[in-house]
Amino acid sequence: MTKKKSPLSASEQQLIQRLRQHPALRESFENILAISANEEGPLKSADEVEGLLIEELRRLGNTTMEDWASGAEGRLGAQLEQQDASARARKKKR
Repeated sequence: MTKKKSPLSASEQQLIQRLRQHPALRESFENILAISANEEGPLKSADEVEGLLIEELRRLGNTTMEDWASGAEGRLGAQLEQQDASARARKKKR
């Protein structure tokens, strides 16, 4: 029995486009799916799978926060430039 592939819905296409903009997030989601499929290697116990998922979710959270902070910093800088044209971004000296 063969399954027909249905065309992607608009929300699925939008999700794919967004994941293309955030490859690190896409990689984390792929890792989570691989853990849930458990198709490779020896069968893992529930505790092992839980541990792997916890690690991957922590990485996903860190990546998400880094992406958010980077975007927020860029938006804030643009907003400040709009408010005061003389405002300039300076990098901290090391």
